[in-house]
Amino acid sequence: MAPTLHGGGGMMPAHLLPERLIERLPMVRGRYTEAVPLAPITWFRVGGPAEVMFRPADADDLATFLRGKPADVPVTMLGVGSNLLVRDGGVPGVVVRLGHGFAAVTANGATITAGAGALDATVARTAQDAGLAGLEFLSGIPGTMGGALRMNAGAYGSEIKDVLVSAQAVDPRGERHDLSSAEMRFAYRRCGLPDDFIFTSATLRAEVGDAALIRGRMDEIRSARESTQPVRSRTGGSTFANPSDGKAWELIEQAGCRGLAIGGAQVSTQHCNFLINTGTATAADLETLGEEVRRRVLAACGVTLEWEIRRIGVAAERGPREIVR
Repeated sequence: MAPTLHGGGGMMPAHLLPERLIERLPMVRGRYTEAVPLAPITWFRVGGPAEVMFRPADADDLATFLRGKPADVPVTMLGVGSNLLVRDGGVPGVVVRLGHGFAAVTANGATITAGAGALDATVARTAQDAGLAGLEFLSGIPGTMGGALRMNAGAYGSEIKDVLVSAQAVDPRGERHDLSSAEMRFAYRRCGLPDDFIFTSATLRAEVGDAALIRGRMDEIRSARESTQPVRSRTGGSTFANPSDGKAWELIEQAGCRGLAIGGAQVSTQHCNFLINTGTATAADLETLGEEVRRRVLAACGVTLEWEIRRIGVAAERGPREIVR
């Protein structure tokens, strides 16, 4: 007799139970984990779980997974969750998170090679320790090198496209690619590669510099961030990309959105291109607030702001929340 499972509707034969996603995935050297809470590892501290999280051992292991996974299983990349909003219903499919096997950063002559899981700030500090200038701007970008490649991250007058020598990635078929800066097709806050390419490492150019000047520049960047941005709040960094002929925060200010709140989500009073979880926000509160800001800026200024924060996952049912000034 086939095994059965007791449930609210009675007895169900085991062979009729839905197959768990984790049972359909290929054998790997890394680790699969089911129902992983994502809120604790995102800067907003909101959102639902990953159906399955995969932490590959290295780039070969990642390629093996991509070659062997069923075609109908969606894959989502997750870095440190600094410029990310995970919706309350969680992320179906497999969430890939790069760990220690992708975190190495080394200096070689006037170049820095970094794994896609390395923090941008770690890359900047490694360059500083090696007496290399030109990468100080990375110390002001919260996130990983993989995310920086994906969005052509930039700050304080420099962008990844200005310093990239080459990037390595794995495509959805598990094939490896070594890409030049030109092949990345960089534009403002994005690259032109398909979203389903997963970056594994990058080599950046720098130049020999004066250690004291490099350290001074990084100190200036840290001071500027702390004085102008809500760095100690639950936030997701810059919410909207700057339009081609202006600053997003200025348009948000003109539209009267500074301090605007929905539920536990609020437009920062310190820097109004930042949304904040004041402690009780849901992902829906934050996304709804962002859309309300976009609506008001369009009505007041005639400009449609584009999200810079990446939003992933599915929404959960919720009731309406009141907009508060």
